[in-house]
Amino acid sequence: MTARPDYNPKDFAAIEQAVADGFNPVVDRQVQLWEEQVGIDPIVNRRVFELAPLPTPAQMLSGYPLEEEQRDLVVKTREQLRACLYGEDDRLVVIVGPCSIHDPVAAVDYANRLAKLREEVSDRLLIIMRVYFEKPRTTIGWKGLINDPDLDGSHNIHKGLILARKTLISVLKAGVAAATEFLEPTSPQYLSDAIAWGAIGARNTESQIHRQLASGLSMPIGFKNSTDGSIKAAADSCYVSAHQHIFLGIDHMGRASAVETLGNPDCHVVLRGSSSGPNYDRENVSKAMDYVRGRMSENSAASHGLIIDCSHGNSGKDDNRQIEVVRDIAGRIASGEKGITGIMMESFIESGNQKAGPLDSLEYGKSITDRCISWKDTETLLRELAGAVGAARAK
Repeated sequence: MTARPDYNPKDFAAIEQAVADGFNPVVDRQVQLWEEQVGIDPIVNRRVFELAPLPTPAQMLSGYPLEEEQRDLVVKTREQLRACLYGEDDRLVVIVGPCSIHDPVAAVDYANRLAKLREEVSDRLLIIMRVYFEKPRTTIGWKGLINDPDLDGSHNIHKGLILARKTLISVLKAGVAAATEFLEPTSPQYLSDAIAWGAIGARNTESQIHRQLASGLSMPIGFKNSTDGSIKAAADSCYVSAHQHIFLGIDHMGRASAVETLGNPDCHVVLRGSSSGPNYDRENVSKAMDYVRGRMSENSAASHGLIIDCSHGNSGKDDNRQIEVVRDIAGRIASGEKGITGIMMESFIESGNQKAGPLDSLEYGKSITDRCISWKDTETLLRELAGAVGAARAK
């Protein structure tokens, strides 16, 4: 029997209609499945039905390419970021922006505002915008723009990938480099050329898949401490990701491939607090750096310093408390405290958050995930941080 590896458009339409009618296409057999055609249907994909293939990474990158000016911004920011991570540049790295992107228009609005302020303080701060499209869920909930771009449970991932890529291009056109969290191991093939800094979240810091992924990414990667507060997992991730790996992945044509990486020496730890409370204070920073330096080479990015996430466990996801955390860190930087390479802030146009829903039902510029600091307060805090760096230099 000759296997047909995909469905034609009529097959997809029939599957989608079966789902809409309340049938499970795997069980109810509304459409002949590929697994049936090759005789393996009794033993595989018993809980999976395929809907639609996605474009290859090559198709996405060629269809929505970065212009030369945008590529230059990514390259330049990565180089500047590495200089900060290794202590060759004494500017403070500030990764700031919405908890998640749900409205590309509002995201670009925010990027344009940030671009103006970024230029004003560029001699003291290296500002990179949070442009997060994938959200890990503790239980269930909205998984981000890529997974559900219409915020209605339709999960049009093809549309989500296009929206994500177009949003990144627009942010770069505004003159701001982008940062994101890498959650799905496939998505970097579609987006990573436009990213200057990447994060691996607390839930995935111990994941071998994400450590291998980081070893092949072209930008610096921050590993967050575990949700229980463990620094060991993040330090181990920096160590493991600096080494070469071979693992299963996909190439630019979407084909399953054996991926061989060179290792990423630019990984570092991010303190994000824990389920037990914050860890941004001077003592915890010192302890974390002692542990990292006992694990990593003294010449590594991780041994030079760490980044503090002022949200999440460090502020209890309270935007007002997050402001206090930023100001505490600014004061310590001004006093000359070492070991803090950068900070992260969750900030949007409006403060707080709102329940997710259709875009036309939402308040413009307000988060639908974690609570964010308002743009007005963000401006003030960024200038305070710039002042802190200036004060530290004067000592």
